[in-house]
Amino acid sequence: MRYVYLITFFVVVLTAGVLGYRGSIATKPPLEVFPDMDRMPKYKPQAESAFFADGRSDRPIPTGTVARGQANLDSHLSAGRAASGEFVRGFPVSIPVDNVLMARGKERFDIYCAVCHGQNGDGKGIVAAYGWGGAVSFHNDLYRAMPEGELYNTVTNGKNTMMGYGDKLDTRDRWAVVAYLRALQRAHNGKASDVPQANKAELGIQ
Repeated sequence: MRYVYLITFFVVVLTAGVLGYRGSIATKPPLEVFPDMDRMPKYKPQAESAFFADGRSDRPIPTGTVARGQANLDSHLSAGRAASGEFVRGFPVSIPVDNVLMARGKERFDIYCAVCHGQNGDGKGIVAAYGWGGAVSFHNDLYRAMPEGELYNTVTNGKNTMMGYGDKLDTRDRWAVVAYLRALQRAHNGKASDVPQANKAELGIQ
């Protein structure tokens, strides 16, 4: 009989624990062993925030953000392709290739590309020193002849084992990287005759 009492007591306690408080109102939050992030801290729209200096929880829209449905319709600029879908040669008219763009391209290239492709674009980045390999040299004929639009597409979406950088570089920065890459290719095969006459004295060229 003792076991019958114990079993009955256990069933009553279990039933009360599971069903006894259903629908009742508690002043304290329930005990959650695994809350699974059901109630994460958050800011409500236009609420105050002590974290930011201006006291606002709403933050300005990041530079380069494109609203849904407002994507650039210039396929050359945004995708490196002509209306027919083919990769184009040259740079978009809205992206002037000047010293400012080239400096920006070098900065972005050194951050995102040089680790694999090397600072000279020869495929001898730091990963090659660890035997990982796989990074191509941009100084072979295949990449020298590749249209700028295809290079832009590769930077954007990646290729083979290379990840895309479309989520890290905005449109102008991707074209800046392509421009700097072309400069590296030109410098790799440069000749004294390529130097403007006004600058030859600086390099000791007659």
